[in-house]
Amino acid sequence: MPNYLLNNEESERLRFRKVIPSDFKDWLPFHEEPLSSQYWSGLPNEPETACKEQFSRIFERYGEASGGMNALISKDTHKLIGLAGLLVQTVDGKEELEIGYSILPEYWRQGYAFEAAQKCKSVAFGKNWSKSLISIIQVANIPSQKTALKNGMFLDHATTYKNNAVYIFRINA
Repeated sequence: MPNYLLNNEESERLRFRKVIPSDFKDWLPFHEEPLSSQYWSGLPNEPETACKEQFSRIFERYGEASGGMNALISKDTHKLIGLAGLLVQTVDGKEELEIGYSILPEYWRQGYAFEAAQKCKSVAFGKNWSKSLISIIQVANIPSQKTALKNGMFLDHATTYKNNAVYIFRINA
């Protein structure tokens, strides 16, 4: 079974690599920005706790080969821009491969989420990892929905995921 990581892949402006523990301090501002978590319920309110939980899950996924987020590094500045990757998820009782993406607030609305999502899609389909990819997006998260649509996905259905009302966006190979 593949590990679904995009380690050493590149897009126009980004280099993909595994997340490392020292990325924590650079990723913490994501959790310090209230707008980053405004769409999801059930997340810790304390930024450091939320970041620790996210990193714990990232490293857990690496260990169990269920995909995972990759650090997105700017080719120009060599700084962390965000996280994106392919994640094995169970939605409505079915195992799916999800394109997930989160961008640090200072880099929002600059096309990084789309660029990363597009690379995730091309690698997953290019390596025949799945015939279909999804993105799980909270129903009020319009920016992420726009990114999914721009990436060629369509609104497949609405459901509940981890006690959140979400849309499942999908693209088929």
